[in-house]
Amino acid sequence: MKSDVDQERVKIDRIDERIVRLLNERARVAQRIGRRKAARGAGDANGFWVPGREKRIFDRLRTLNEGPLTDDAVRAVFREIISASRALETELTVAYLGPEGTFTHAAARDQFGAAATLTPVESIPQVFAEVEHRRADFGVVPVENSTEGAVTSTLDLLVESPLQITAEVLLDVRQCLLSRAAELSDVRRVLSHPQGLAQCRHWLGEHLPQVAIEETPSTSRAAELAAADPHAAAIASRMAAERYELRVLAADIQDVTANVTRFFVLGTTDASARSGDDKTSVLCTVKDEVGILAKLLQPLARARVSLHKIESRPLRGRPWEYVFFLDLRGHRTEPRVRSALARMTPLTTMMKILGSYPAGR
Repeated sequence: MKSDVDQERVKIDRIDERIVRLLNERARVAQRIGRRKAARGAGDANGFWVPGREKRIFDRLRTLNEGPLTDDAVRAVFREIISASRALETELTVAYLGPEGTFTHAAARDQFGAAATLTPVESIPQVFAEVEHRRADFGVVPVENSTEGAVTSTLDLLVESPLQITAEVLLDVRQCLLSRAAELSDVRRVLSHPQGLAQCRHWLGEHLPQVAIEETPSTSRAAELAAADPHAAAIASRMAAERYELRVLAADIQDVTANVTRFFVLGTTDASARSGDDKTSVLCTVKDEVGILAKLLQPLARARVSLHKIESRPLRGRPWEYVFFLDLRGHRTEPRVRSALARMTPLTTMMKILGSYPAGR
């Protein structure tokens, strides 16, 4: 006679059989959709990856989920189901700021899943170049951190690049201290990217006040170096710990608990389908007039369009001139957003819509 545990395991086996059948049924439907897209001439990468549609899927799953699985767990499962199904239709190549194991790698994986081809490159300009020259379908770059501020190189490149923002990823940055050492007392030096070190400044001062601090080009490079030195530790992600086979000596060591990095997904065309919860990013330069910035923002208030962010950057090659980056709530095709942008344009010397995209979760 089978025990209670064995009987429950039999139930799980039967459920798994149904899940596999349903997964393949879903995949066959996705393949049919892919063939119809290709027949309509929408067979490029932008036709097969529609972030607005994916957001609606995840939002619907959240309303359907009754537990005990968390919403994040359900999303993670369906991220891979969608990724695997899409791979049956087309191969997506995604360039990201590497090397492997960085938080940008994690953001790319979170957005596209394991079935996409994720390609690390050495710099943010190279991510832009890979997509602009069609060597990659999409690119993932960091744009700002909630504690350390904007990634200025990304903003500067957006001014001249023809690429469009097609999605944003909001990633909780949970810094870990990684090492081959068995104890904190064995650590003689700590390595990380300057932002990683800055985000953990107080923790380091309290727990490792005497160790040498060294900057590296990336958190992943720090983990790679720590893997070669038993007395070195890296501030990096859990993904880096797995990649370089390091111990997690301490987890969540960032000084600010709510430490979020925002990433942009860049593509060659505007993924303009509405999701129902969107943002629009624009950049502009303005006339040299008293009160011009206040005048520029008035159309947003009149149209009841929320301004989520405004940031200025020096305009490269033109001393003492500035470009403004604005994030608006809503999609560029919504009447109120379209009206506000139309009223703002005459007040600028240059207006560029960087893209409308689903708001990150």
